[in-house]
Amino acid sequence: MTAAGEDLERTFQVGQRALELMKTYGSSASPRSYEVWYTYVTGQKPVINDAIKRIAAQSGHVRDDDVVTLFEEHLAPQRFAQEAEKAGATVIGEIDEVMEMLEMALGSTAKYGESLEAFSNDLAITIDKRRIRELVAALVTATKDVGATNKTLEARLRETRGEIEVLRETLEAVRIESLTDPLTGIANRKHFEEMLVKTLDQAIVERAPLALIVIDIDHFKRFNDTYGHLTGDQVLRLVGMTMREQVKTKATLARFGGEEFGIILPDTTVETARAAAERVRTSVMSRELVKRSTGESLGKVTISVGCAGVRKGDTAVSLLERADQCMFTAKRAGRNRTVCDTDDDFSGAQETPQAEVA
Repeated sequence: MTAAGEDLERTFQVGQRALELMKTYGSSASPRSYEVWYTYVTGQKPVINDAIKRIAAQSGHVRDDDVVTLFEEHLAPQRFAQEAEKAGATVIGEIDEVMEMLEMALGSTAKYGESLEAFSNDLAITIDKRRIRELVAALVTATKDVGATNKTLEARLRETRGEIEVLRETLEAVRIESLTDPLTGIANRKHFEEMLVKTLDQAIVERAPLALIVIDIDHFKRFNDTYGHLTGDQVLRLVGMTMREQVKTKATLARFGGEEFGIILPDTTVETARAAAERVRTSVMSRELVKRSTGESLGKVTISVGCAGVRKGDTAVSLLERADQCMFTAKRAGRNRTVCDTDDDFSGAQETPQAEVA
């Protein structure tokens, strides 16, 4: 079988498996549902695999409303791409205008060169003072014309440079915004997924250690239900702020789910990552949450933490799953603790549904 034939056969197999999962978990056969499950089977987006496993583990189903949420959060086109495209089109327009000005200036310069050449030729064959004055006057006029054209071009270039600089800053702001969780100020799901794949690939090539920490806020739903979503947002900001304070190494800090956070630690062993996880956990636990509007004490916030190190044959999906399983082990053991995949009490049992990496 040719390479093209093998690729086609693989695509059919992935599609067939996606359809089987849609039927198994109660998702309707819509294009949106197919895209969600197809992405799940390929394992291209580790976080969507993790989200589907959580939903399926809770209810045994992945309904259409779940599919809509998954699609919008993980796969739907983002407004940032549209903004970047708009800014790019503006830059192209500015460049086109500058090119027109340059062509005009080049034409003017070429004409000026022709005038100089004609002046030189005429000057070589005439000694008439009147004719010389006429030639000098014509040369002065041509020089002024070129000077005026160049001055106009210089002003337009200066103006365009300023406009392009503003657009560059706009594009950079859009880029940063597209990778940042607006509530906590740390990386969002998109950036987390990209960095997890990139950092894992680098660790494999360099045969370097890599650790992943997954954090889940204990009883987060209770905070939302009891005190409202504004208080819940305050809890999320607290965890994000604590992560920034306690993890000073070259790491990627991210909020990749509702109350779920991740820390990617390159060149880091599991034991070193455990120490970082414990700093975050104990620091969060040591802070008392206060309702801003009334000053009322809302008690302590605790987190459950899972930590996994890269192993031979790991993919981004498998590494995230193992860290997630460690976090669930911490939950089952009573919450407010850290469990690593090297611990004796970590079973490594898979969550339902099973991982699908075609």
